[in-house]
Amino acid sequence: MRPSGSGARGRMLAAMLACVGLAAVLSVCLGARDVTLADISAALAGRVDTIAQAAVATRLPRTLLAGLAGAALGLAGAAMQGITRNPLADPGLLGVNAGAALAVVIGIAWAGIESPAAYLWVAVAGAGVTAVAVYAVASLGAGGATPLKLALAGAAVTATLASFTTAVILPRGDIGGLVQSWLLGGVGGATYAQILPVLPALGLGALVVLASGARLNLLAMGEDIAAGLGERVALARAVSAAGAILLCGAVTAVCGPIGFVGLVVPHACRGLLGTDYRWVLPGSALAGATLLMGADVLGRLLARPDELDVAVVTAFLGAPVFIWIVRRRRVAAL
Repeated sequence: MRPSGSGARGRMLAAMLACVGLAAVLSVCLGARDVTLADISAALAGRVDTIAQAAVATRLPRTLLAGLAGAALGLAGAAMQGITRNPLADPGLLGVNAGAALAVVIGIAWAGIESPAAYLWVAVAGAGVTAVAVYAVASLGAGGATPLKLALAGAAVTATLASFTTAVILPRGDIGGLVQSWLLGGVGGATYAQILPVLPALGLGALVVLASGARLNLLAMGEDIAAGLGERVALARAVSAAGAILLCGAVTAVCGPIGFVGLVVPHACRGLLGTDYRWVLPGSALAGATLLMGADVLGRLLARPDELDVAVVTAFLGAPVFIWIVRRRRVAAL
């Protein structure tokens, strides 16, 4: 049941924030090795005298990265669905993640880039070019960029880019193992040194998207109504899309491509918070962080003492939701 007032929505956001905290605690505590509160306290104080304390110290940046990446993907997915009025819009399904991944692979193989900062801007450029290409292809023909045409164009572009990525990697045995591991999409092995360079991009992208809530509400009414109310539709879409692309590129640069978070989370938040994007956007950030941290914990527990990459878990969780959305009759527009 959707909350009817701002107070109820505020309480819902507070509950979602509590879920983020709970997921973070579970992410630090659970894994291949059990830890105690004493181990956690010692690790937070900078001590790594035991294996358990070292495990906690390793999980802390991993938890932070999972939370940041989930929040960014949730925000990006909500923005993309609002911009396109397409319930199937998602950074993975529209090929944005694949474009960012191909750009990084080309940069590694042909330009020799190594630093996280270089990964970031190459990934953002690849994501931006791919987003424009998918929208241009979907806009061809009668009816413009309908939800179905966007989904089909995104699927076709994703398959094409994945083939190009494989073609770039195959001749390069020296980078194949590293790149293939990164392409699986995960947060394992995260360090603060990897996270720090992408924080400005994540912060800027989040601010841009969160500030676009009112514009997305107008776009949801239709282009003609939005223009009649004084909104510059093209500018509103471009600004919101730029924020979403910046978020997707930053996450892909540090984690690899992770799908379905941006698809599942906004739908859940609209069910909990209503359709006002001023509430849906922050809710999507909190729910995305919870989902990705939870998926990371689940991946550790299911394959214990090994682990499943978080992108594999989100695919298992998100695929049924995608099928359900596609089968709904009211899939033409939000």
